[in-house]
Amino acid sequence: MPKNAFIISLGGSLIAPPAGIDAKFLRAFRALILNRLKQGEKFFIITGGGATSRRYAAAADKVVRAADEDRDWLGIHATRLNAHLLRTIFRQEAHPVIIKNPAARIRAGKKVVIAAGWKPGRSTDYVAVALARTYGVKTVINLSNIDYAYDKDPRKFKNAKKLEHIDWRGFRRIVGNRWDPGANTPFDPVASRLAQKLNLKVIIANGKNLKNIESLFIGKKFRGTIIEN
Repeated sequence: MPKNAFIISLGGSLIAPPAGIDAKFLRAFRALILNRLKQGEKFFIITGGGATSRRYAAAADKVVRAADEDRDWLGIHATRLNAHLLRTIFRQEAHPVIIKNPAARIRAGKKVVIAAGWKPGRSTDYVAVALARTYGVKTVINLSNIDYAYDKDPRKFKNAKKLEHIDWRGFRRIVGNRWDPGANTPFDPVASRLAQKLNLKVIIANGKNLKNIESLFIGKKFRGTIIEN
């Protein structure tokens, strides 16, 4: 895989926030990716589940006490629905099949490959890292609705400090080691463990600010958190 290949973990909060599917964002995101394709870059894009996933889990819990495995499967299918939406808007540029198993290498003649959730216990962050291992990509870009990762939850602690650059050891002390379906961490703990082992660079940034993401791609200063060994 060439050096100009990137893996983007696209948060479901950007695709399907509580207010509904954000077509305005998707239009702008598509324009950004098409422009980068003209520069010779290639992309794996993994979609999160967003509010769709949480709505289904909440509905299940109103009827029964949903098992963690079932909550995971609801989230996985939400990511696959979002993935098909992405595959649809990149129909001319994308590989026609959505990747569900990041360990199975494919031959893709297209410059965009769309991926989704895999199996219980494995988040889309993990899928992004596993794809990096399969295809030898060294950078994962995690786009969500936050500008930075913090040393503690900024919604609960006013003294939370933003992290512009941190190593994996320090980051894993913050997020812990256990995967919890529905947990709201800047990057999944299990994925973080594997990313550290693979010596990957993970960039966390706010996908809503696409001008900032453009700066990231062209090597200019950008707002976000860099995690690496």
